[in-house]
Amino acid sequence: MKDSVERPVVLCIGGHDPSGGAGILADAEAIQAAKAFAVTVVTALTDQDTCGLRRIFPQRPEQIADQCRHLIADSSPRAIKIGLIGNSNIIRILNEVIDKKPKLPVVLDPVLASGTGQTLVDAALLNQLRYHLIHRCRLITPNLPEARTLTDAHTPEDCAKRLQTYGAPWVLITGTHDDTQEVVNRLYGPDGFQQEWSWPRLPDTYHGSGCTLASAIAARLAWGMEMVEAVASGQFYTWQSLKHAFRSGRCQLTPNRFHDLHPSDTAQ
Repeated sequence: MKDSVERPVVLCIGGHDPSGGAGILADAEAIQAAKAFAVTVVTALTDQDTCGLRRIFPQRPEQIADQCRHLIADSSPRAIKIGLIGNSNIIRILNEVIDKKPKLPVVLDPVLASGTGQTLVDAALLNQLRYHLIHRCRLITPNLPEARTLTDAHTPEDCAKRLQTYGAPWVLITGTHDDTQEVVNRLYGPDGFQQEWSWPRLPDTYHGSGCTLASAIAARLAWGMEMVEAVASGQFYTWQSLKHAFRSGRCQLTPNRFHDLHPSDTAQ
């Protein structure tokens, strides 16, 4: 049966993970699961698998800019999701792209380290993030170590306050890296808004959970959800994807972003 519903488009800008657990492929799956559609621009190729990242190969900034402009003109995305950037020169290009569509909600997942701990940024990229990109984004979704790296603060609240001074109206700090029985995610918004969600901590480690969450939220914003509703719904979807994760390699598990799709559904 033909799907007569027009699906909102999300422009995803980030790295390509050949293992499929994170990066652009994870973005596209999470967005597709929300019945939206992803168009993608690759900022960097990577040499990685479920066990870790070995090398990044940033793409040419001019090439990224051209691809973004063409996709925006063709597909009229309703949201932008940014993940791995690659180097500071690419941020300058992204700023130009965002400034031409200032009403589009931008969700930034500041990928500062791989899931197994490898550092992915230098001082120049950090400064570009702090002073040139963050204020252009509607929502930023760092885990607590990333928030600390961006701000030099320590507690989630202090990190969020600093990120808001950089210009981010909404900050979601995730507790996936805490040593606690539950994962506590904290959303900070305008006028002192704050809300927490607690999720049972799952026993394994996962490749691409941050990509999944940020893309799920971006898809919901593209559908027109308000921020708090989009963040709550995106978290529930992500937790379910991790709960149903599967082993596609030797190390970290891969989120099952189509966990509610049964094999029989694909034959229809």
